[in-house]
Amino acid sequence: MASSSSDIDKLFQAFGDLNKMFGSWENLLDAFGLLHMPTAQRYGILFGCLTFAGTIGAVLCLLAFGGSFQRIAEQEEGDVTVVHSHMIRSERALLLERLLDARERMAKFYPPLMVKEGMLSNLTQLLLNEHGTIVENSSKDDEKKDGDPRTSSSAVKRQFPPGYQANYEVAYRRCQDAPGGPALTGQPEARYEAYARGFAACGNYTNLSYRRSYARVYEAVSCDNHKTDDKYSKLFKERPQDIIGKLVRLEALEPDRHLNQVFDLTSGAPDLETKSYDPEEVWGFLEEGPFRNKQELAKSFVFQRKINEAAFAIINNITDKLVGVVLLTNDNPQNLGIQLEPPIMRPTMDGSQEQLEACYLLLDRLFALGYRRCQMSMDHQDAPARKLALRLGYTLEGTVFKHMIVKDSSRDSVLYGLLNSDWDKGARFALFKKLYGVAAAQADVRNRKKEEEMDEQKRVLALNAAKDKNL
Repeated sequence: MASSSSDIDKLFQAFGDLNKMFGSWENLLDAFGLLHMPTAQRYGILFGCLTFAGTIGAVLCLLAFGGSFQRIAEQEEGDVTVVHSHMIRSERALLLERLLDARERMAKFYPPLMVKEGMLSNLTQLLLNEHGTIVENSSKDDEKKDGDPRTSSSAVKRQFPPGYQANYEVAYRRCQDAPGGPALTGQPEARYEAYARGFAACGNYTNLSYRRSYARVYEAVSCDNHKTDDKYSKLFKERPQDIIGKLVRLEALEPDRHLNQVFDLTSGAPDLETKSYDPEEVWGFLEEGPFRNKQELAKSFVFQRKINEAAFAIINNITDKLVGVVLLTNDNPQNLGIQLEPPIMRPTMDGSQEQLEACYLLLDRLFALGYRRCQMSMDHQDAPARKLALRLGYTLEGTVFKHMIVKDSSRDSVLYGLLNSDWDKGARFALFKKLYGVAAAQADVRNRKKEEEMDEQKRVLALNAAKDKNL
């Protein structure tokens, strides 16, 4: 039968048992070695014990009366959840109706200039790799697998951008003199062809240092082994315009090709690799979304391009699956400025190497083309986006209050800037090191310096030769 005694009775009973065990107070002191101690030391130990007991009691009282025990119990029951930044954004007060009406009325005077359905914006075409187009089809046996303009069969007619063939030939010979690695067994020209493809694809308007660096990365990726050589040779024939990195490649975003994958990726539904999540984590800070169906997504800002914007699908090189979308907005060629938007990806991909490389590939090409400034602007409460900006090497420039109206509520924006001088003086090297390692970053710097020294030698020799000729 269970005892009905109270806790106080049990406590006194425990003290009584303790007294029976030792018999007397002297025996208890003797058991702990305190009986023969001087009185002053004995009282010191006593007061120390009392102080310890008082501290423990105070902590327990604070936990009990401060509600900590209650919160712990609620968390165990699942009543309390972690408050994400997008949930805080959703609690903002909506704008007054008169302000929303004014916005709608005034926007009618300036309809957005959109790119026609199925067409790529000029900015997208500027950033994509240059390539030759086949004018007249022929058998596969007549066509060289890598599309080498120097040795293509006469039965194949290709149109190449101005300077493409000359750049290809120069790069091919350069890689013959200094390949980036050992030749593939049975395919001695694979590295030369890959380097030349990467170099020529960058076009005439990017600087030489960028072309060489991009070509080296492309050579290393495509010629890692026979399997990768076959894969990237085939990919070059099918999609020569794609921008290739070690981890991901960038494809021009197209509804027919990418709509289904983007919707599945951002709808919050689980897949074989990740569990389900709240789609507000993706769309909470953006102007539109979440989307109920693919048709809504197709009509949104993600796929409807303005004339001064570009959009790219981020494709994982190993799985060939879409892992995100990255947008460029507010292109201002007159002032050589542009804005990079934080990539749209699953929450689990925030801060990933794939996210960083997608941004790096665009930033490196933008600055190589001559842009002076690339800014990022995001909601001041969007913690993942702000962290990404810092990881990319951006500098916080300030806060723009009442900058935008997003989902009928006011948004304060934080502005980050990255200048071409910042990129050249260290931001590029730091990001390259994060992505590819210290050894690769140092090798890239050495290669750049060596190539620049050779360019200077050639320039001086040509100048001296011209002087001698005039004499």
